[in-house]
Amino acid sequence: MDTVILIDSCSDLPLKYIEGNSIPYLPFTYELKGVERKDDFWETASYKEFYDALRAGEMSTTSQVNFKMYYDEFKKYVEQGKSVIYIGFSSALSGSTSSAQLAREQIMEEYKNADITVIDSKSASLGLGLLIYYAYDMLKKGASKDEIINWVEQNKLKVNHWFTPEDLNHLKRGGRISGTAAMVGTLLHIKPILFVDNQGRLIPVEKVKGRKKALKTLVEKLSKKIVNPEEEVIAISHGDCIEDAEYVRDLILEQYKVKDVIINNIGPVIGSHTGAGIVALFFMGDCRE
Repeated sequence: MDTVILIDSCSDLPLKYIEGNSIPYLPFTYELKGVERKDDFWETASYKEFYDALRAGEMSTTSQVNFKMYYDEFKKYVEQGKSVIYIGFSSALSGSTSSAQLAREQIMEEYKNADITVIDSKSASLGLGLLIYYAYDMLKKGASKDEIINWVEQNKLKVNHWFTPEDLNHLKRGGRISGTAAMVGTLLHIKPILFVDNQGRLIPVEKVKGRKKALKTLVEKLSKKIVNPEEEVIAISHGDCIEDAEYVRDLILEQYKVKDVIINNIGPVIGSHTGAGIVALFFMGDCRE
């Protein structure tokens, strides 16, 4: 039975990679200025216009992939006789993966030969993207369905996620920091450092003063946690601040010879909650915590 790896748009992978590997995905949706759009890896929307709107004070709201979308997609592949592996956005940040589990249960009741695995990645943005990158590499090299599932489950909590935002108001709106902390932090140029924990939650862990220091702190976290850097792909996502993302990349490459570096804009769904100017660094470590 052939295997298909299904993903969602919160993986923030480059569109060129998605298209080049013909990766099927389910889109989250977002609404900005009264217009609802699909998060399609920036295929039909301008990331520059999106982030400029956020900088101007516009608010973007988001919607997760629903039960019917998962049901229809799973059913399509099951009827083609394929095994499905869905690697989904962290359940601590969205109810989407729970909807996928319900759709799987329904399909499994209706089709005796259905073979569907839903994996809660406990990951987000290019952290989720890294898991998918490695899983697709295994698939292309001929790995079995079970080998891919086992690898993802055994390694998903080794994907380190480190973030630093520029716009503290988005953290305030999301309840991550208080209004007072956002105001004081903005005045004093205090930048929080956040990471994704083993439950898949976005957690503030420390504060530093100044943007450059915050970006250097991301690299310091990598230095403490990375294993076998020469064999690793490093991923950096950003909210329309390519120069800062490249600065982080250059700091890493000054210290380590890595296999590759992926840099990409954060998609509109995650960007709706993090704001413009965020920089996020992802890599495989021995653990997260």
